[in-house]
Amino acid sequence: MEEVFKYIIGLGAAVMMPIIFTVLGLCIGIKFGDALKSGLKVGVGFVGLSVITALLTSSLGPALDTVVSIYDLQLHVFDMGWPAAAAVAYNTAVGAFIIPVCLGVNLLMLFTKTTRTVNIDLWNYWHFAFIGAVVYFASGSLAWGFFAAIICYAITLIIADMTAKKFQDFYEGMDGISIPQPFCGGFAPFAWIINKGLDRIPGFDKLNVDAEGLKKKFGLLGEPLFLGVIVGIAIGCLTCNSWAEIVDRIPYILGLGIKMGAVMELIPRVTVLFIEGLKPISDATRSLIARKFRGAEGLNIGMSPALVIGHPTTLVVSLLLIPVTIALAVFLPGNQFLPLASLAGMFYVFPLVLPFTRGNVVKTFIIGLVVIVIGLYMVTNLASWFTLAAKDVYVATGDSAVAIPQGFEGGSLDFASSPLAWIIFQCCQSLKWIGAGILVIFTMGLMWYNRVLIIRNQRAMIKDNSERIETTE
Repeated sequence: MEEVFKYIIGLGAAVMMPIIFTVLGLCIGIKFGDALKSGLKVGVGFVGLSVITALLTSSLGPALDTVVSIYDLQLHVFDMGWPAAAAVAYNTAVGAFIIPVCLGVNLLMLFTKTTRTVNIDLWNYWHFAFIGAVVYFASGSLAWGFFAAIICYAITLIIADMTAKKFQDFYEGMDGISIPQPFCGGFAPFAWIINKGLDRIPGFDKLNVDAEGLKKKFGLLGEPLFLGVIVGIAIGCLTCNSWAEIVDRIPYILGLGIKMGAVMELIPRVTVLFIEGLKPISDATRSLIARKFRGAEGLNIGMSPALVIGHPTTLVVSLLLIPVTIALAVFLPGNQFLPLASLAGMFYVFPLVLPFTRGNVVKTFIIGLVVIVIGLYMVTNLASWFTLAAKDVYVATGDSAVAIPQGFEGGSLDFASSPLAWIIFQCCQSLKWIGAGILVIFTMGLMWYNRVLIIRNQRAMIKDNSERIETTE
């Protein structure tokens, strides 16, 4: 069983998602050619996104390594990036069975009307396996690992339901889609609370500037493309010891700027492929539900946040936060984590933040700043347990992706900085049975509340449909 799921996961999102979408398209009545075309576009989107992310990592990584060396930035927690976190997650007993376990939980919640999300984003199930794996190695109990993973999955589905309407209203072409990914879902409560607080500050509404507003106000300086070039050049300059070296390395510095600008420009173009591939599936699913399943109104397809990371506000804020995050990591007292490889995952902080800020760059930046500060401390706190899991997986598999340099602990901004993961871990590891009881009560309460909302919304939709039919007649 473990080998079967390791093989499936080993295919990668670029192969898995076309297969899933093609099969799903056939099941809901789409012609094979159209279903295959939709699936392939989504797959190509993932390939394009991987290429762009690799460009960002390969360009920015060596430059930041040089900066770390020049300024002697010595921190004890080594950034292993999301590939290492995924490898740790899937190469454990929890990861081997995470897909069937989570699908079973999803079906149970659908039958009990405690969720309206069908989570087909199988690739990102590694997030649930990750928290389960870390709890498993910390506690030594497989039962505790699966408990943590299931709790995380259930809460994530509910967050996806509760943010679905705002998500669909804000992003164009996302009707019938929700985002059941715990990394970005864990930041939604912060977005709601901080956004409410900022709205109460007198005069703050005058700072309501979105990405398009930046372009109008600052012209070329407000373009994500140009901002990428400027930030890339600035980081390139920091890799030099003197003005003379800056002059000598002008080709490298300008090249780094162009590459960063290319990342900012290409990401939105690639995400268009996701939307083009998704739209036929989404439209056909809603049509099928309306025809065949009475009482199933409001069902959403759970998809990867990669669909919307090309939004201009996400690009601008992520880009501005990259140098800020490096500075925070160095100067925050008590932090031991220096993010380098994980910076490519910065874009995934904001997909469920923007619907609350309505794309306001200032609000989004402030929320991002808060969650990054909190996230750095959370990664530092989880580092010893992450290291324990990574070393065990390395011994068992010999996978170099999870090898940790001598004298360091391992960490990753991707998901290890998620408040949802940290809270679940602390409840399971520190509070034990009391923590488990708190998690169960909290999760059951959320499920009950979500069920009330689902039933209320379904009744309202049925009533609206009846009134519309009577009016037509």
